[in-house]
Amino acid sequence: MRMSKQLKKDLSAIPFILPFFIVYVIFVVYPMIQGVWMSLHRWTIVRKVRYIGLDNYRDMLQDPYFWAALRNTTYFVVLSTPTIIIAGLLLALISNQNLRGKTFFRLSFFMPNILSVAVISTIMVFVFRAYSGLISTLLKDIGIQQEIFWLGDPDLAWVVIVVATLWWTVGFNMVLFLAALQDIPAHLYEAASIDGASSRQMFWYITLPLLKPIIWVVTMLQIIASYKVFAQIWLITRGGPGAATRPIIQYIYEVGFRQNDLGYAATMSYALFLILMILTLVQMRVRRWGETEL
Repeated sequence: MRMSKQLKKDLSAIPFILPFFIVYVIFVVYPMIQGVWMSLHRWTIVRKVRYIGLDNYRDMLQDPYFWAALRNTTYFVVLSTPTIIIAGLLLALISNQNLRGKTFFRLSFFMPNILSVAVISTIMVFVFRAYSGLISTLLKDIGIQQEIFWLGDPDLAWVVIVVATLWWTVGFNMVLFLAALQDIPAHLYEAASIDGASSRQMFWYITLPLLKPIIWVVTMLQIIASYKVFAQIWLITRGGPGAATRPIIQYIYEVGFRQNDLGYAATMSYALFLILMILTLVQMRVRRWGETEL
C-alpha cells in the first residue's frame, strides 16, 4: 500500500517533467548520439557520408596538430586556472570587508563579466598593440624606447590572453566566493578573536577550510571553461604567432568548417569531452578522499 502511494506520487510528477525531458532529448541527447555516429564517417558539410569505422580516431592519435593544439590548451589551463581562482578569492575577501564604497568595488570587479568577448578582446588588442598601443605609449612616455611585441612573441601572447581572460571572468568567481564568505558564521571569528587569533590565523584555520567546497566547485568550473577556450584567443591572436596559441577548439573549428571534415572534427570533440569527463571524475574522487581524511 505504501509502495503504491509512492508510485502514484512519482507518476504524478511525469507530466511536469515530460516537456523538459522531451526538449532535453531532442536538443542534447540526440545531437550527442548523432555526433558519435558522425565521428565514424567521412562527413562533409554537403553531407557526403562514407562509413570509415574508427579511422578518424586512429588519425587523431597520429595527428601532430591535434596534440599541439591540446598541449596549447592544457598550457592555458595551467596558467589561467590558479590565477583566476586566487584572484577571485582575493577580490571576494576585499569586497567582504566593511569598507566605505564596498558596493562600488563589487560592481567594478564584476562589470567586465557582463561585456562580450569581442569587446574584451578589442580592448586587449588596443592595450597591447605594438607601436601605438596603450602600454607602448606609456613605456615611451617614461623613456623606454624599446618596442615590445606582445602579440608577436608566443610567451608574451599567452600573457595577454591570460590577462584578458582574468579581467573578463574573475568577477564571476568573485561572486561565488563572496556568497560563500557571507555564509560563514560571524561567531567563529568572534570566538577566535577572543582567543587571541590573528587575522592570518583566522584565514588559514576558519575561512579557508570552510571555503573548500566552493573552491572545489570553482576549480572544476574553471578547468572546464579553460579547456573550452576559443573566442578570446581567436580575436586577439588568431592562434598565432604561427600556431603557438591555437587551442583545441580552434583546431576543431578549422578542420570542420575550413577543411570540410566534420567527421574528424566530431572525433576530436569527443576526445575533448572524454578528457573533461576524466578530469571531473578525478577531481570528484580527490575531493571525496580529502573529505574522508578529514
